[in-house]
Amino acid sequence: RAQELGSTDPQLPAIIAIGFFKKDRFADAIRQFLTFVTPASGHATQHMLGLAYLYNHQPQEALPWLKRAAELAPQREAYAEAVRKAEAGTAGAAAPGWQRAPHGLGGPRDVRPLDVASPYRHNAVSKLRGLADQAKDFYWLEKNIPCQKACPAGTDIPEYLGAIYRGDYDRAYKINLHDNVFPAVLGRVCSRPCESQFRHGWDGLGEPVAICFSKRSAADFKTQGLVVMEPWFPSTGKRVAVVGAGPAGLATARNLALMGHRVTVFEKHDKPGGMMNQGIPEFRLPRETIDREIEQIRRQGVEIICNAPIGPERPLEKLVADYDAVVLAAGTLRPNLLDIPGAQLKGIRHGLEFLLEANDLRQAEVGEHIVVIGGGFTAMDCARTAARLGAQTVELDFETTEKGEPIILSPKGESVKVLYRRSQSEMLITPGELEELQHEGIPMHFMVSPKAYVDDGQGRVKAMRFVRTQLGDPDASGRRKPEEIPGSEFEIPADTVLLATGQFPQTSFIEGALREQLVDRDEWLRSGRKQQTAVDKIFVAGDFATGARTLIEAIAHGKDCARAVDAFLMGEVRLKDMAVVEDVTVTGRIREMDYVERQPMPAIPVEKRALTAEVETGFTPDLAVDETQRCYLCHYKYEIDTD
Repeated sequence: RAQELGSTDPQLPAIIAIGFFKKDRFADAIRQFLTFVTPASGHATQHMLGLAYLYNHQPQEALPWLKRAAELAPQREAYAEAVRKAEAGTAGAAAPGWQRAPHGLGGPRDVRPLDVASPYRHNAVSKLRGLADQAKDFYWLEKNIPCQKACPAGTDIPEYLGAIYRGDYDRAYKINLHDNVFPAVLGRVCSRPCESQFRHGWDGLGEPVAICFSKRSAADFKTQGLVVMEPWFPSTGKRVAVVGAGPAGLATARNLALMGHRVTVFEKHDKPGGMMNQGIPEFRLPRETIDREIEQIRRQGVEIICNAPIGPERPLEKLVADYDAVVLAAGTLRPNLLDIPGAQLKGIRHGLEFLLEANDLRQAEVGEHIVVIGGGFTAMDCARTAARLGAQTVELDFETTEKGEPIILSPKGESVKVLYRRSQSEMLITPGELEELQHEGIPMHFMVSPKAYVDDGQGRVKAMRFVRTQLGDPDASGRRKPEEIPGSEFEIPADTVLLATGQFPQTSFIEGALREQLVDRDEWLRSGRKQQTAVDKIFVAGDFATGARTLIEAIAHGKDCARAVDAFLMGEVRLKDMAVVEDVTVTGRIREMDYVERQPMPAIPVEKRALTAEVETGFTPDLAVDETQRCYLCHYKYEIDTD
């Protein structure tokens, strides 16, 4: 019909010829093949034409085509066998009996058989229904659900967004709990690597779905209290010690408990949570939210002992001797300080130290002129916390300095300001954080690099000297490296400097022979980012292995660490990744959902933003439905059974 309607698509003759061939209409197939097959054609088409002649009882006409195909592809035994049949005349030249596959792909209302292989090699997944673990199955998931691929923890994003849309908040929370351990926490402070990869955010398709905000809705509106998961395996009798009760250590411990092991977590501080409560301000992450999800981990069977540092009274060697495995998840507590003149002056603090004090005591000493150095999560939190501790904010107007002569730029009043040596596009922050900084009146200045602290004559910092920068070639991190602009130095008043300049693993608690095996000269672990170390019983999770990363990355690394520990303890891989193929009749989506705009996160007014008042108030149930309906539900797969 397509040809009759005038289509000139060059593939049509071949499609028609193969269609005749499959229906055993070999004379029609020959006629169609001859419209485009020549002695110069490829081996496959010449072979097909030869077979059509052979099965049409014309072996002599078949031979030239079959022989050329065999010469072009001598490795194909089927070609040689066809030549032998043609040379033997009609003997063995009967057409094969075409049979349908025992199971088709099925219609939308069919229940396909469980654990039966897909009938065709070209099927995108290996099973009609059930659990699948072939490379093509994981390839399909990675290519077709880009948001899930982008999530370090592999969260089943479309499934839980669909559950929220249907009002099934309990199921949505459980999906998140299984995959990322801290749904309510991440629903507030996740770095959201999934959202930048979301299909709805691709060019021309609008903004990505608010995955993070929606995750919070699952936690806010679930009807259950504390949720305890069913164990994955029975008790093994194995004992595991985890050093550090941060997100990586707790994720590792939770999953090891689910695998049947007895887990004890040793935490040096007086409460568990690590950077969740030490580094993230309460106005972004309420402490009861952290406590509730840590309590779920306790009820999963994990013992958490606080005020229990590893050191002389509890050496690492003893843990290794007493436990079947030890996981080091001690985070990054060694500050990266700027090595510039005046670094010894009073009034200079690392940002994490400041946040720990402010978060723990709900107070911290700050001056009248607060300068925050950095362009990441810690810089944003330091600035917004300092503003809440009483500093007034004011914008600075940086005028051009006289060439080569630093000048003082005087603000009109007390101030908090953030200065960063790169541009805005190089910042490593959560989407929306810079906008919140602006809402709260805190200025952010780019392309300026610190050069020196200025002494007030009494051993305290009174100002900071900066130089303007421009971006050069990318450095090892992939970001463009800032280069100083000669003659552009200037000074600004500063009696409190908060350094949000990164931090490294603190390995001083590893001593003796273990230190030689585990720690390199630069105080980083010899094992790098890997979970397993040179010592059989010792494993590493989270930032302690990778350096300071995001919360979701630490959780993902901890989950992988738990699998490595379990394989070591049990001598086999018990937890395996599988693709689940299920029947479905409807998706529940309509075209109009594509045009719904992204819902903004409601927040309290700026004048009510105190140190402990949560800024973001969360979606209402109606907003949650409005937002989650925007998801394309890419985990639904459509296949057409051509037969």
